[in-house]
Amino acid sequence: MLKTLTLFVLTALAEILGCYLPWLWLREGRSAWLLLPGAVALALFAWLLSLHPTAAGRVYASYGGVYVGVALLWLWLVDGVRPTLWDLLGGSVALAGMAIIMLAPRTP
Repeated sequence: MLKTLTLFVLTALAEILGCYLPWLWLREGRSAWLLLPGAVALALFAWLLSLHPTAAGRVYASYGGVYVGVALLWLWLVDGVRPTLWDLLGGSVALAGMAIIMLAPRTP
């Protein structure tokens, strides 16, 4: 489970970075050279998602919960905006949903 969670966190960081760098170019007027590492980060994101051994739909659904949690950390640590109680409540619900999907007993 720790390996899966670590993989999800790395995947979320790659996706967020891959979207954040073009955002800096488009919204903040930063260098277009940011698009290159952004594209690499998005390719890394897709590759990381492919490393999970379970069905793709289940991976995407459960990954979404981890993505929400990592995005809230990004909001706080990178954007400098402290998440509200409502942000934290919503993130907790998303993570609970991820846990239900990933930890549910499965029959072969």
